[in-house]
Amino acid sequence: MLSIVDNRTFKRLFFQVLDHDPTQDDVIAFFQRFQLALQARHLTVQGITTDGSSLYPVAIQAVWGDLPHQICEFHILKDLNQATLRAVAQVRKQLAAQQPKLGRGRPSGAKRKLAQKRQRLQAKIADLFEQRYLFVQHHLTEAERATVHRITRGLPHLRALREITDEIYRLFDRRCRTNTALAKLAHLRQRVQRFTQLSRILKGLFSVNVEKALTFLDDRLLGATSNAVERGNRRYRKMQKTVYRVRTYVQIVARLALDLFREAAMQPRTALLNLLHSARTGP
Repeated sequence: MLSIVDNRTFKRLFFQVLDHDPTQDDVIAFFQRFQLALQARHLTVQGITTDGSSLYPVAIQAVWGDLPHQICEFHILKDLNQATLRAVAQVRKQLAAQQPKLGRGRPSGAKRKLAQKRQRLQAKIADLFEQRYLFVQHHLTEAERATVHRITRGLPHLRALREITDEIYRLFDRRCRTNTALAKLAHLRQRVQRFTQLSRILKGLFSVNVEKALTFLDDRLLGATSNAVERGNRRYRKMQKTVYRVRTYVQIVARLALDLFREAAMQPRTALLNLLHSARTGP
């Protein structure tokens, strides 16, 4: 399903339901039909926010030319955070491989130190698993930072990875200008390149999509994410779980058209209800 949503009002403007995965031609034709509808109403597109799909840049260039195009901030952070969590999981596997093998039963005096080492490694593996979310969480309290410092003792690259995560979040601070954020990004990339292991983990940081995710940082009216589209899709998927017939092509088109009609009639209906309430309450 292709959908265009106003990022300020969270209202769906245009949609098309497909019976196959969208192609480049489908996206271009979809944007062209939307552009014709805008021209009929004497409206213009000021900017567009999409996910990281490769279908959009060519279609946007074909229909609107050099239109400001932002990649959704959420999708960029999601990819980088997943890479961080995979790195933490890889460290757990490496620590598990370092555990000494012991026989069954209580360890003898000669193997007591090996048993203690095994217990320490098991405790560290458990801590890294239970507290793995601390490596990608946006804001940390002092207690949580102390926990990160404790569980990364002896693992300096994980500690540096958490510091780099903080710097990545600071790139998307709306109080920052786009040029300033791009300069910070260039400096952060130079810092990451000094560490071979970190540069492999955060290879997504060197993608051109990261610069595109900072396009609308200066503009307060244009959204930094495509959450408006995602919210409408989540609402519809929740409906599909309870009403099985909504899964058919005809029902999907009908329900989306009904949503558009409801949103178009919402403002007049709200004004009418307010008028009726004021009339009932009297002067």
